[in-house]
Amino acid sequence: MAGYRINRISEDIKRETIAIIRELKDPRVLDKLLTVVRVEVSSDASFAKIYISAIEGYDVAKEAVKGLTNATGYIRREVGQRLHLRKTPEIKFIADDSIEHGMNIVKMMDDLRTEENDD
Repeated sequence: MAGYRINRISEDIKRETIAIIRELKDPRVLDKLLTVVRVEVSSDASFAKIYISAIEGYDVAKEAVKGLTNATGYIRREVGQRLHLRKTPEIKFIADDSIEHGMNIVKMMDDLRTEENDD
């Protein structure tokens, strides 16, 4: 039962965090193509790790994480109000390069296809 609850809370936090990030006016976050890759919530729902990735690359994601870290208090308050949680988890943002890695894999596959078509 607890696993289902934690998964539901993780998805809810992910959804609300995406909406809140779109409302932020920090220049390090504004106009960046950011994605919340996943949210890991501890078993007692007191901590949440939010993994952020950017299409522009890992360096842009790291810069965005700095801006999001400065806005952690605001984001945590908004998540708590929107989800009506008894205790809002402490949030930690972590830069992730999974989108960049996926784009590199797609590029390699396209290169293989073009080589195969040339032969």
